[in-house]
Amino acid sequence: MPGHDEGALLLLSGASGAADAFVFLCVGQVFAGVMTGNLVLLGASAAGAGEDGVALKVAVALGAYFCGVAAGALMAGRRGPRVRVLLGAEVVLLGAAAALWGLELVTSYGDRLGLLALVAVAMGVQGRVRVTPTNYFTGTLTSLAGRVALRELRGGDGWVLGRLAAVAAGAALAALAERWWSPGAALGAVVMAAGALVLETVPYRGGRPGPGKGKPRPDRGNPAGAV
Repeated sequence: MPGHDEGALLLLSGASGAADAFVFLCVGQVFAGVMTGNLVLLGASAAGAGEDGVALKVAVALGAYFCGVAAGALMAGRRGPRVRVLLGAEVVLLGAAAALWGLELVTSYGDRLGLLALVAVAMGVQGRVRVTPTNYFTGTLTSLAGRVALRELRGGDGWVLGRLAAVAAGAALAALAERWWSPGAALGAVVMAAGALVLETVPYRGGRPGPGKGKPRPDRGNPAGAV
């Protein structure tokens, strides 16, 4: 596979981990991109568990993510450089969130909800960038574990492992930044998303694949992340 393509997927996976860790640590007990986890938190909150106000945070995250996916679908439906447009929108949203946090302009509960909404919209947009999942991985891990058990590993499974590792690395980066330099806690996601945009913008050697070339691997064919 082209190095640019796989590199962009790794960077987006890292951005997803960094964004979720930043929101969980700095907004509190909610995710920006892992909607399955948010639904679990919503159910637990309805039963009286967890911190006060979690249900509202989850509702904001779910609504914002939905809006991001919808906006991404509309943008992807237009002609032109769709991936670059989507990534550009994501970088702007994550950059705005990082600036608000880094300049210490997030001072109230309402401000934190707005910050959460910005990052969740960005993650929703990212979900439409590629068919290959870069911000939800349960299906990816499930399918990989099944292939390991059946000894049916594929040539691209090294990249699957790389994306899973990138999520953890991105989350670790955000957590370390939050611990040692809190104003920069949101920068990791911005930098990695911007890096993916650069890779998607720089032409491949010999040009980008034309129609009928560079077809998706099997791990790109299931939008639910089954592989």
